Amino acid sequence: MKKIAVLIPCYNESLTVEKVISDFRRELPTATIYVYDNNSTDNTAELAQKAGAVVRHEYRQGKGNVIRSMFRDIDADCYIMTDGDDTYPAEYARAMCEMVLTGRADMVIGDRLSATYFEENKRPFHNFGNSLVRGCINTFWSGGAKILDVMTGYRAFSPMFVKSFPMLSQGFEIETEMTIHALDKNLLLQSIPVNYRDRPAGSFSKLNTYVDGAKVLLTIFNLYRSYRPLRFFGLLSVMLMLIALALFTPVFIEFIETGLVPRFPTLIVSSILGLSALLSAACGLILDTIAVNARKDFEIKMNLLKILLDRRI
Repeated sequence: MKKIAVLIPCYNESLTVEKVISDFRRELPTATIYVYDNNSTDNTAELAQKAGAVVRHEYRQGKGNVIRSMFRDIDADCYIMTDGDDTYPAEYARAMCEMVLTGRADMVIGDRLSATYFEENKRPFHNFGNSLVRGCINTFWSGGAKILDVMTGYRAFSPMFVKSFPMLSQGFEIETEMTIHALDKNLLLQSIPVNYRDRPAGSFSKLNTYVDGAKVLLTIFNLYRSYRPLRFFGLLSVMLMLIALALFTPVFIEFIETGLVPRFPTLIVSSILGLSALLSAACGLILDTIAVNARKDFEIKMNLLKILLDRRI
């Protein structure tokens, strides 16, 4: 029998954690449900244990830290990740698991934005933020399939994804990092539209719209620089060269007409910008070679991981 693990990171979710556990147990009766308590100040851990979940503690604050420990600690054939706030209906979990267990996906995304998210979510700027993040990733990592929901916390994973994911994020940027990793490494992605319901009265989101939103955008920026260095530094090179030419052209025309260069500061600045453009292009070429070699190394490691996982089975 295939082993399914339901992963529920929790921080002060005493109002909803019991219902989330019972809902997922009903849909996936053979699954093991894990609740990782992240320094809750209420009785989340006690209620989760009472409801029959395997309760563990993560003392480093942040959702990324919790997911990191979950991925390291738990072995399964399919992983379902959900939130403990009862915003994601459990009835989609079976279909998500089926996609992973049949080899059709390494990561299944529970797509809120194509369903009820925009109607249910009442928090200011969250709708705009989700659309902005989705647009950035689909622009920078354009490929065959477009990602419909980047920041959803409802996902299913294969062991190949879980054990090969080089996690760096500590907070709510984790979903963004997961999505970009899957796109960059050409892993199998699927999406399922899922209904979203807002938190019940008395339950509060731990996500700070502005601080965490800025961290997500910074994560996209940093990962684009790391994973696509030729594009990143190439674009910077083109911009610097265009500015350099815009400054240099009038000085050059004046020199052709009069034989004089009266604006030496402009000439110096344009020369510095031109050299910076060439240096940026060189950096992009060098870092792109490193990135390509890293992808080759990753593919070899994936093959070795596949052998190890097959032997375990």
